[in-house]
Amino acid sequence: MLSRKATRLVAALAAVFALATAAGCGDDQPAADSKAPLEIWVRKPPGSPTEKTHQDLAAKFTAATGVPTKVTAVFEDFETKLQQAAAQKKLPDIVVNDTAQLGTLVKQGLVRDVNQADIDGGDQLTPAAWDAAKGADGKLYAVPFSAQSFALFIRKDWREKLGLAQPTSWAELDALATAFTTKDPDGNGKADTYGYVIPGSTKRGYLDWYFSSFLWASGADYFSGSPGSLTPAIGSDQAVAAAQWLKAQFCAAKSVVPGAVTAETTQAHPLFETGKGGIYFTGPYNMARFDKNLGKDKYEVVALPAGPGGKSASLAEGENVYLMAGSANPAGQERFAEFLISEQGQTVGMAGDTDGNVVRLPVNKNVDLAKVRTDTRWLVFDKVYKEVGRYAPVVPEWTPFRTASAEALNAIVSDCGSDPKAELAKLAEKFGAELKKQGAGA
Repeated sequence: MLSRKATRLVAALAAVFALATAAGCGDDQPAADSKAPLEIWVRKPPGSPTEKTHQDLAAKFTAATGVPTKVTAVFEDFETKLQQAAAQKKLPDIVVNDTAQLGTLVKQGLVRDVNQADIDGGDQLTPAAWDAAKGADGKLYAVPFSAQSFALFIRKDWREKLGLAQPTSWAELDALATAFTTKDPDGNGKADTYGYVIPGSTKRGYLDWYFSSFLWASGADYFSGSPGSLTPAIGSDQAVAAAQWLKAQFCAAKSVVPGAVTAETTQAHPLFETGKGGIYFTGPYNMARFDKNLGKDKYEVVALPAGPGGKSASLAEGENVYLMAGSANPAGQERFAEFLISEQGQTVGMAGDTDGNVVRLPVNKNVDLAKVRTDTRWLVFDKVYKEVGRYAPVVPEWTPFRTASAEALNAIVSDCGSDPKAELAKLAEKFGAELKKQGAGA
């Protein structure tokens, strides 16, 4: 009988031939070579500490295996540039990117499927992490690499100056946002501070990305039913109430930092760290940045309080290792993924308490977060992820839904005369059409 590794190599070779006509491949498909260099794309700003961590990971992999690697960091218009590479039949071998991109990559034929049993160390990953690598057809199309949840970053110094407690309900959270807007928490005598920092742009669906946790905490959801037989739920009374709550912050309380409707995260981050807004629902990757630019003593990290639905919620995200179609080294693709999910790879990727972390929360259950990082704030995110984290709905392609939702929400908060119920009714119609188009509807 063939050894496990030999069996895997045969399977990998078969996968190459099966993908010879996939996007990025073509008639000039190279022969498989287990020592061929691996080109790795990561969605990180070039020159950033996170790019350097990926470079370190690749170098350690090469030292251990002898397989050459080249890391390319791409941040702006990542998806567009990946499409261009596919059109030119020059796809990288590996892409490390958001879990939410899985459906789109599968639909476009840019990734190959993964057999969990063929990935050494795959049985050491949390089941929830593997769920983030699963397509609507139940197959795996990536190897999970990093997980994350979201929490409230609150200006602790402002809150204490105003004599207010940490919020334990949405009403208290809104009251805190209003106080930050109206009571001059920075003491400069000017009306130049606000409560909420919100990335409200429609680009990449940012506003929906932000809103999803609040939607779930309100007791609402995007769909009802099971995968393959879904119906829109976005027009429900609970969803409308959540949208009305969001609109109220923009239009009634006016507690949102100006310019939020066009802000992406790159514009939103500075609004918190420069003292424009005092409440930011975001991820743990910003802590090192805010510690440096704002000061660790000036803010705190708090879980989102339970909403009208009776419980808290947080979007669960992270990054997957995507094994791209047409690679000349399919065995090397798997070996690289195995290295990234190993205890060594996860520890290096966590980068201690620095802003070079590319593994936010480890997916390998053998890695003890508290032993790698001394910053106990990470435990807030770990607890949120494990207790109330929710990944985006499993549909063949989530991006069209996220985009449509962001556009509808943006229209609601941009026009204070808007009707959230009517807008969400229209969105539900779009969801229904898209479900039908994707073959995922009831």
